[in-house]
Amino acid sequence: MKKQLICFVLFLSALSLFAQPAIKFDVTTIDFGSIKEDDGKVSGKFEYTNTGDQDLLLTGVKPGCGCTAADYTKTPVAPGEKGFIIATYNPFNRPGSFNKSIKVTTNEPKPDGNENVGSYMIYIKGNVEKRPPSKYEVAGYSNGSGDIRIKDNNVKIDLLNTESKSFTVLVKNFSEKTSTFEPVNLPNYISVPNQTLKPGEETEVTFQYDAAKRGEFGAFKDVLTIQTQDSIEPRITMIIESSIKEDFSKLTPKQLQDAPKAELETATLDFEKVEKNTNPTKQITITNKGKNPLFIRQLKSSNTVFSIVSDKMEIPKDGFATLTVTLTSRNRRGAQSATIEIVTNDPANSLLLLNCKGDILQ
Repeated sequence: MKKQLICFVLFLSALSLFAQPAIKFDVTTIDFGSIKEDDGKVSGKFEYTNTGDQDLLLTGVKPGCGCTAADYTKTPVAPGEKGFIIATYNPFNRPGSFNKSIKVTTNEPKPDGNENVGSYMIYIKGNVEKRPPSKYEVAGYSNGSGDIRIKDNNVKIDLLNTESKSFTVLVKNFSEKTSTFEPVNLPNYISVPNQTLKPGEETEVTFQYDAAKRGEFGAFKDVLTIQTQDSIEPRITMIIESSIKEDFSKLTPKQLQDAPKAELETATLDFEKVEKNTNPTKQITITNKGKNPLFIRQLKSSNTVFSIVSDKMEIPKDGFATLTVTLTSRNRRGAQSATIEIVTNDPANSLLLLNCKGDILQ
Protein backbone atom coordinates (compact mmCIF):
# COMPACT_ATOMS: atom_id res chain seq x y z
CA MET A 1 0.00 0.00 0.00
CA LYS A 2 2.84 2.36 0.94
CA LYS A 3 4.57 1.59 -2.34
CA GLN A 4 1.39 2.48 -4.28
CA LEU A 5 1.04 5.75 -2.38
CA ILE A 6 4.65 6.69 -3.17
CA CYS A 7 4.10 5.93 -6.84
CA PHE A 8 0.95 8.06 -6.87
CA VAL A 9 2.81 11.03 -5.31
CA LEU A 10 5.62 10.65 -7.84
CA PHE A 11 3.03 10.55 -10.61
CA LEU A 12 1.42 13.78 -9.39
CA SER A 13 4.84 15.41 -9.10
CA ALA A 14 5.65 14.42 -12.67
CA LEU A 15 2.37 15.91 -13.85
CA SER A 16 3.11 19.19 -12.05
CA LEU A 17 6.45 19.39 -13.83
CA PHE A 18 4.78 19.21 -17.23
CA ALA A 19 1.74 21.37 -16.32
CA GLN A 20 2.44 24.98 -17.32
CA PRO A 21 0.92 27.94 -19.15
CA ALA A 22 1.82 28.67 -22.78
CA ILE A 23 1.00 31.65 -24.95
CA LYS A 24 0.20 31.61 -28.67
CA PHE A 25 -0.51 34.85 -30.53
CA ASP A 26 -2.99 34.85 -33.41
CA VAL A 27 -0.59 37.28 -35.18
CA THR A 28 2.63 38.88 -34.02
CA THR A 29 2.60 41.80 -36.48
CA ILE A 30 -0.17 44.27 -37.32
CA ASP A 31 0.33 46.33 -40.47
CA PHE A 32 -1.72 49.55 -40.49
CA GLY A 33 -0.76 50.19 -44.09
CA SER A 34 -0.91 53.84 -45.15
CA ILE A 35 -2.37 56.23 -42.57
CA LYS A 36 -2.68 60.01 -42.54
CA GLU A 37 -0.73 62.10 -40.07
CA ASP A 38 -3.72 64.31 -39.23
CA ASP A 39 -6.28 61.49 -38.83
CA GLY A 40 -5.31 60.82 -35.20
CA LYS A 41 -4.16 57.74 -33.33
CA VAL A 42 -4.55 54.21 -34.70
CA SER A 43 -4.93 51.06 -32.62
CA GLY A 44 -4.53 47.35 -33.26
CA LYS A 45 -5.64 44.39 -31.18
CA PHE A 46 -3.34 41.42 -30.63
CA GLU A 47 -5.21 38.34 -29.41
CA TYR A 48 -3.56 35.32 -27.84
CA THR A 49 -4.60 31.92 -26.49
CA ASN A 50 -3.38 30.03 -23.45
CA THR A 51 -2.43 26.70 -25.03
CA GLY A 52 -1.03 25.37 -21.75
CA ASP A 53 -2.75 23.65 -18.86
CA GLN A 54 -2.24 26.27 -16.14
CA ASP A 55 -3.38 29.89 -15.85
CA LEU A 56 -1.40 32.31 -18.03
CA LEU A 57 -0.55 35.81 -16.75
CA LEU A 58 1.12 38.69 -18.59
CA THR A 59 3.84 39.92 -16.24
CA GLY A 60 5.05 42.76 -18.46
CA VAL A 61 3.95 44.71 -21.55
CA LYS A 62 6.62 47.26 -22.55
CA PRO A 63 6.08 49.27 -25.75
CA GLY A 64 8.98 50.80 -27.67
CA CYS A 65 9.36 54.51 -28.37
CA GLY A 66 6.33 56.14 -30.02
CA CYS A 67 4.01 53.25 -29.29
CA THR A 68 1.73 52.68 -26.30
CA ALA A 69 -0.11 49.65 -24.93
CA ALA A 70 -3.49 51.27 -24.40
CA ASP A 71 -4.94 48.22 -22.68
CA TYR A 72 -4.29 44.50 -22.16
CA THR A 73 -5.59 41.53 -20.19
CA LYS A 74 -4.32 41.97 -16.66
CA THR A 75 -6.04 38.97 -15.07
CA PRO A 76 -4.99 35.29 -15.41
CA VAL A 77 -6.18 33.58 -18.60
CA ALA A 78 -7.41 30.02 -18.06
CA PRO A 79 -6.24 27.15 -20.32
CA GLY A 80 -7.94 27.38 -23.72
CA GLU A 81 -9.15 30.93 -23.11
CA LYS A 82 -8.10 34.11 -24.94
CA GLY A 83 -6.56 37.44 -23.90
CA PHE A 84 -5.62 40.62 -25.76
CA ILE A 85 -3.16 43.50 -26.03
CA ILE A 86 -4.19 46.77 -27.69
CA ALA A 87 -1.30 48.74 -29.24
CA THR A 88 -1.76 52.40 -30.18
CA TYR A 89 0.38 54.63 -32.40
CA ASN A 90 0.13 58.43 -32.70
CA PRO A 91 1.24 59.50 -36.20
CA PHE A 92 1.21 63.25 -35.52
CA ASN A 93 4.56 64.82 -36.46
CA ARG A 94 5.87 61.35 -37.44
CA PRO A 95 5.66 61.19 -41.24
CA GLY A 96 7.20 58.20 -43.01
CA SER A 97 7.39 54.49 -42.33
CA PHE A 98 7.42 53.07 -38.82
CA ASN A 99 8.02 49.67 -37.23
CA LYS A 100 7.48 49.57 -33.46
CA SER A 101 7.89 46.70 -31.05
CA ILE A 102 6.23 45.66 -27.80
CA LYS A 103 7.99 43.29 -25.41
CA VAL A 104 5.63 40.86 -23.69
CA THR A 105 6.64 38.69 -20.75
CA THR A 106 4.56 35.94 -19.14
CA ASN A 107 4.59 33.65 -16.10
CA GLU A 108 5.76 30.69 -18.16
CA PRO A 109 8.44 28.71 -16.25
CA LYS A 110 12.05 29.47 -17.13
CA PRO A 111 14.01 26.19 -17.17
CA ASP A 112 17.63 26.54 -16.05
CA GLY A 113 17.04 30.26 -15.49
CA ASN A 114 16.63 30.93 -19.24
CA GLU A 115 15.24 34.49 -19.29
CA ASN A 116 14.25 34.18 -22.97
CA VAL A 117 11.49 31.72 -22.14
CA GLY A 118 8.24 33.59 -21.60
CA SER A 119 9.54 36.67 -23.44
CA TYR A 120 8.01 37.65 -26.80
CA MET A 121 8.10 40.54 -29.28
CA ILE A 122 5.04 41.75 -31.18
CA TYR A 123 5.09 44.53 -33.77
CA ILE A 124 3.03 47.28 -35.39
CA LYS A 125 4.09 48.91 -38.64
CA GLY A 126 2.85 51.17 -41.38
CA ASN A 127 3.50 54.37 -43.28
CA VAL A 128 2.37 57.85 -42.27
CA GLU A 129 1.33 60.23 -45.06
CA LYS A 130 2.66 63.71 -44.29
CA ARG A 131 -0.07 66.26 -43.69
CA PRO A 132 -0.05 69.61 -45.51
CA PRO A 133 1.53 72.44 -43.47
CA SER A 134 -0.86 74.45 -41.28
CA LYS A 135 -1.25 78.22 -41.59
CA TYR A 136 0.92 78.53 -38.48
CA GLU A 137 3.73 76.44 -39.98
CA VAL A 138 3.57 78.33 -43.29
CA ALA A 139 4.17 81.53 -41.30
CA GLY A 140 6.96 79.92 -39.29
CA TYR A 141 4.99 79.61 -36.03
CA SER A 142 5.12 75.89 -35.32
CA ASN A 143 5.29 76.21 -31.51
CA GLY A 144 2.08 76.15 -29.50
CA SER A 145 -1.49 75.03 -30.07
CA GLY A 146 -3.51 78.25 -29.97
CA ASP A 147 -4.02 81.31 -32.18
CA ILE A 148 -1.65 83.59 -30.23
CA ARG A 149 1.86 82.32 -30.87
CA ILE A 150 5.52 83.15 -30.25
CA LYS A 151 7.76 82.37 -33.21
CA ASP A 152 10.66 81.19 -31.03
CA ASN A 153 9.66 80.58 -27.42
CA ASN A 154 13.12 79.37 -26.36
CA VAL A 155 15.60 82.25 -26.08
CA LYS A 156 19.29 81.99 -25.19
CA ILE A 157 21.21 84.99 -23.91
CA ASP A 158 24.82 85.49 -22.75
CA LEU A 159 25.72 88.47 -20.58
CA LEU A 160 28.07 89.75 -17.90
CA ASN A 161 26.90 90.15 -14.32
CA THR A 162 27.09 93.96 -14.73
CA GLU A 163 25.01 94.02 -17.92
CA SER A 164 21.39 94.58 -18.82
CA LYS A 165 20.52 93.24 -22.27
CA SER A 166 17.42 93.35 -24.41
CA PHE A 167 16.12 90.73 -26.82
CA THR A 168 13.09 90.59 -29.07
CA VAL A 169 10.66 87.84 -30.03
CA LEU A 170 8.12 87.82 -32.83
CA VAL A 171 4.49 87.33 -31.77
CA LYS A 172 1.47 86.90 -34.03
CA ASN A 173 -2.28 86.91 -33.45
CA PHE A 174 -3.80 84.42 -35.89
CA SER A 175 -7.31 84.88 -34.48
CA GLU A 176 -10.08 87.28 -35.51
CA LYS A 177 -10.20 88.93 -32.08
CA THR A 178 -7.97 91.47 -30.34
CA SER A 179 -5.85 89.97 -27.57
CA THR A 180 -3.44 91.17 -24.90
CA PHE A 181 0.06 89.75 -24.48
CA GLU A 182 0.75 90.12 -20.77
CA PRO A 183 3.52 88.32 -18.80
CA VAL A 184 2.48 86.95 -15.41
CA ASN A 185 4.62 87.16 -12.24
CA LEU A 186 7.85 88.21 -13.94
CA PRO A 187 11.02 88.06 -11.81
CA ASN A 188 12.39 91.52 -10.97
CA TYR A 189 15.36 91.09 -13.37
CA ILE A 190 13.15 90.56 -16.46
CA SER A 191 10.81 93.24 -17.78
CA VAL A 192 8.58 93.66 -20.83
CA PRO A 193 5.76 96.09 -21.64
CA ASN A 194 2.26 94.70 -22.06
CA GLN A 195 1.12 94.41 -25.68
CA THR A 196 -2.22 94.53 -27.48
CA LEU A 197 -2.41 92.42 -30.62
CA LYS A 198 -5.00 93.19 -33.28
CA PRO A 199 -6.50 90.36 -35.40
CA GLY A 200 -3.83 89.04 -37.80
CA GLU A 201 -1.16 91.37 -36.34
CA GLU A 202 2.50 90.34 -36.08
CA THR A 203 4.80 92.39 -33.88
CA GLU A 204 8.14 92.39 -32.11
CA VAL A 205 8.05 92.23 -28.32
CA THR A 206 11.18 93.44 -26.52
CA PHE A 207 12.28 91.93 -23.21
CA GLN A 208 14.94 93.37 -20.89
CA TYR A 209 17.16 91.06 -18.82
CA ASP A 210 19.13 92.72 -15.98
CA ALA A 211 21.91 90.43 -14.74
CA ALA A 212 22.96 92.95 -12.07
CA LYS A 213 19.52 92.68 -10.45
CA ARG A 214 19.73 88.89 -10.55
CA GLY A 215 23.04 88.99 -8.68
CA GLU A 216 24.14 85.45 -9.58
CA PHE A 217 26.69 83.75 -11.82
CA GLY A 218 26.37 80.68 -14.04
CA ALA A 219 23.72 79.08 -16.24
CA PHE A 220 20.02 79.56 -15.52
CA LYS A 221 16.63 78.73 -17.00
CA ASP A 222 13.57 80.94 -16.48
CA VAL A 223 10.12 79.71 -17.47
CA LEU A 224 7.81 82.66 -18.19
CA THR A 225 4.03 82.56 -18.46
CA ILE A 226 2.27 84.91 -20.90
CA GLN A 227 -1.46 85.57 -20.44
CA THR A 228 -3.58 86.10 -23.58
CA GLN A 229 -7.26 85.98 -24.55
CA ASP A 230 -6.74 82.96 -26.79
CA SER A 231 -9.60 80.47 -26.39
CA ILE A 232 -7.41 77.40 -27.03
CA GLU A 233 -4.17 78.22 -25.21
CA PRO A 234 -4.76 81.31 -23.04
CA ARG A 235 -1.37 80.94 -21.31
CA ILE A 236 1.82 80.61 -23.38
CA THR A 237 5.06 79.29 -21.94
CA MET A 238 8.35 80.92 -22.83
CA ILE A 239 11.82 79.70 -21.78
CA ILE A 240 14.83 81.97 -21.30
CA GLU A 241 18.21 80.27 -20.92
CA SER A 242 20.84 82.67 -19.65
CA SER A 243 24.57 82.37 -19.07
CA ILE A 244 25.87 85.03 -16.68
CA LYS A 245 29.63 85.51 -16.44
CA GLU A 246 31.56 87.67 -14.03
CA ASP A 247 32.80 90.98 -15.42
CA PHE A 248 36.56 91.22 -14.92
CA SER A 249 37.07 94.05 -17.42
CA LYS A 250 37.57 96.76 -14.79
CA LEU A 251 40.34 94.94 -12.91
CA THR A 252 43.72 96.69 -12.95
CA PRO A 253 46.91 94.85 -14.00
CA LYS A 254 47.87 94.63 -10.30
CA GLN A 255 44.47 93.16 -9.39
CA LEU A 256 44.78 90.60 -12.17
CA GLN A 257 48.25 89.67 -10.96
CA ASP A 258 46.98 89.18 -7.40
CA ALA A 259 43.73 87.46 -8.46
CA PRO A 260 42.74 84.02 -7.19
CA LYS A 261 43.70 81.01 -9.32
CA ALA A 262 41.54 77.89 -9.29
CA GLU A 263 43.14 74.49 -9.77
CA LEU A 264 41.02 71.32 -9.90
CA GLU A 265 42.65 68.08 -8.73
CA THR A 266 41.23 66.14 -11.69
CA ALA A 267 38.86 66.82 -14.60
CA THR A 268 37.30 63.33 -14.59
CA LEU A 269 35.63 61.06 -12.05
CA ASP A 270 34.80 57.45 -12.91
CA PHE A 271 32.53 55.60 -10.47
CA GLU A 272 32.91 52.45 -12.63
CA LYS A 273 30.43 49.70 -11.67
CA VAL A 274 27.75 50.80 -9.19
CA GLU A 275 25.20 48.59 -7.45
CA LYS A 276 21.60 49.73 -7.86
CA ASN A 277 19.92 51.58 -4.97
CA THR A 278 23.26 52.78 -3.59
CA ASN A 279 24.73 56.28 -3.28
CA PRO A 280 28.52 56.05 -3.64
CA THR A 281 30.61 59.23 -3.28
CA LYS A 282 33.98 60.44 -4.50
CA GLN A 283 35.96 63.48 -3.33
CA ILE A 284 38.34 65.82 -5.11
CA THR A 285 39.91 69.12 -4.11
CA ILE A 286 39.89 72.58 -5.66
CA THR A 287 42.93 74.66 -4.63
CA ASN A 288 43.53 78.42 -4.66
CA LYS A 289 47.00 79.09 -6.11
CA GLY A 290 46.44 82.87 -6.25
CA LYS A 291 46.97 85.70 -3.80
CA ASN A 292 43.37 86.64 -3.00
CA PRO A 293 40.40 84.52 -1.78
CA LEU A 294 38.80 82.22 -4.33
CA PHE A 295 35.01 82.15 -4.28
CA ILE A 296 32.99 79.24 -5.67
CA ARG A 297 30.06 81.00 -7.34
CA GLN A 298 28.08 77.98 -8.53
CA LEU A 299 28.13 74.16 -8.67
CA LYS A 300 25.81 72.70 -11.30
CA SER A 301 25.39 69.17 -12.71
CA SER A 302 23.95 68.41 -16.15
CA ASN A 303 22.48 65.13 -14.86
CA THR A 304 20.57 64.80 -11.57
CA VAL A 305 22.09 61.34 -11.08
CA PHE A 306 25.28 63.18 -10.07
CA SER A 307 25.18 65.85 -7.35
CA ILE A 308 28.01 67.93 -5.89
CA VAL A 309 28.61 69.90 -2.68
CA SER A 310 31.61 71.78 -1.30
CA ASP A 311 32.71 71.98 2.33
CA LYS A 312 33.45 75.69 1.79
CA MET A 313 32.62 78.34 -0.79
CA GLU A 314 35.48 80.72 0.08
CA ILE A 315 39.04 79.41 -0.24
CA PRO A 316 41.95 81.47 1.15
CA LYS A 317 45.36 81.82 -0.49
CA ASP A 318 47.08 78.41 -0.73
CA GLY A 319 43.96 76.80 0.76
CA PHE A 320 41.64 74.19 -0.69
CA ALA A 321 38.03 73.01 -0.55
CA THR A 322 36.80 69.43 -0.72
CA LEU A 323 34.17 68.71 -3.37
CA THR A 324 31.99 65.64 -2.75
CA VAL A 325 30.25 64.09 -5.76
CA THR A 326 27.44 61.60 -5.15
CA LEU A 327 26.01 59.16 -7.69
CA THR A 328 22.39 58.33 -6.81
CA SER A 329 21.58 55.02 -8.51
CA ARG A 330 17.94 54.74 -7.43
CA ASN A 331 15.51 54.26 -10.38
CA ARG A 332 18.36 54.41 -12.92
CA ARG A 333 20.15 51.67 -14.84
CA GLY A 334 23.04 51.46 -17.29
CA ALA A 335 25.74 53.95 -18.25
CA GLN A 336 25.39 57.46 -16.79
CA SER A 337 27.41 60.61 -17.39
CA ALA A 338 27.35 64.28 -16.45
CA THR A 339 29.31 67.48 -16.82
CA ILE A 340 29.54 69.47 -13.59
CA GLU A 341 30.16 73.21 -13.93
CA ILE A 342 32.23 74.91 -11.22
CA VAL A 343 32.03 78.70 -11.52
CA THR A 344 34.65 80.76 -9.63
CA ASN A 345 36.00 84.31 -9.46
CA ASP A 346 39.27 83.32 -11.16
CA PRO A 347 39.55 85.86 -14.02
CA ALA A 348 41.72 83.54 -16.11
CA ASN A 349 39.62 80.40 -15.64
CA SER A 350 36.21 81.21 -14.19
CA LEU A 351 34.56 78.01 -15.46
CA LEU A 352 35.95 74.59 -14.52
CA LEU A 353 34.40 71.42 -15.93
CA LEU A 354 34.32 68.09 -14.12
CA ASN A 355 33.25 65.09 -16.24
CA CYS A 356 31.63 62.24 -14.29
CA LYS A 357 30.55 58.78 -15.37
CA GLY A 358 29.46 55.45 -13.93
CA ASP A 359 27.66 52.25 -14.86
CA ILE A 360 24.64 51.33 -12.71
CA LEU A 361 24.23 47.56 -12.68
CA GLN A 362 20.91 46.03 -13.70
